Amino acid sequence: MEFKDYYAALGVEKTATTDQIKRAYRKLARKYHPDLNKAADAEARFKDVAEAYEALHDPEKRAAYDALGADHRDGRSFTPPPGWDSGFEYSGRGDADDARAHSDFFETLFGRQAAGARGPRRSASHAGGDHHAKVEIELQDTYRGASRTVSLRTPQVDADGRVTLTTRQLTVSITKGVRSGQHLRLVGQGGAGFGEGPAGDLYLEIQIAPDPRFRVDDRDVAIDLPVAPWEAALGASVTLPTPDGNVQLSIPPDSASGQRLRLKGKGIPSQPPGDLYAVLTIALPPSGTTTAREAWTQLARAFADFNPRQALEG
Repeated sequence: MEFKDYYAALGVEKTATTDQIKRAYRKLARKYHPDLNKAADAEARFKDVAEAYEALHDPEKRAAYDALGADHRDGRSFTPPPGWDSGFEYSGRGDADDARAHSDFFETLFGRQAAGARGPRRSASHAGGDHHAKVEIELQDTYRGASRTVSLRTPQVDADGRVTLTTRQLTVSITKGVRSGQHLRLVGQGGAGFGEGPAGDLYLEIQIAPDPRFRVDDRDVAIDLPVAPWEAALGASVTLPTPDGNVQLSIPPDSASGQRLRLKGKGIPSQPPGDLYAVLTIALPPSGTTTAREAWTQLARAFADFNPRQALEG
């Protein structure tokens, strides 16, 4: 996927104010509007300019876009890093056009969260709008439940028309068994009400942070478990780490690399609970010493008739 440099598309600096962005958009929109410009690339340029403006004139989208941080204009394929948008609080209101087509880059970053949505019509008194944010938790938190302090960054436009970030901290109770994509509702923690209206709610979308050992698939969890050749061949009892502590696992004789051993109910707690899968990998001891080479040679002689590639031969 190609990285879109929205500042370059509008010809403005990253420090540009909202008024400067608006003026640049109006100038380029007139220049490339297909009704006024009959050049072959005018329509494509017009769409690029419109998309750049949609991303940068909205303080929430602009703050999220700026959070990517690195300069990706080197032509390489771009993929947002995991969890890049965690901790941003947004109102979920925007003025995008439902019918407008966006690039893959735009929809990967922003999805359709604000497309066509509007804030509530103001009256003498009304409730505040709901806010949304994504937060990352550890896999262990969903096994046991936890109380965590999360920092949320909210973009605001200062008196000079520049986007700044304010940060607030909230203590959140992580529900045991919560999974990625589920939401926690914090009543009254959203946007302020108008007049005597109550505050809106804050919805936290949960994301389980990547773990170096475990892979999560909905309720199920998997871990690669290295075993020695003799453990796989003869069977063994080994210690298996899980997100909820170590357990003893029996390796059946004649186990093969890639074999999945299921621990029923040891996945993410829920109704019903998920399962934990230990995926066997055969770990070979080194052969760098004379003693080790002799042991491997004896093994080769003992299994001289064994052909590991028999299935590949017609």
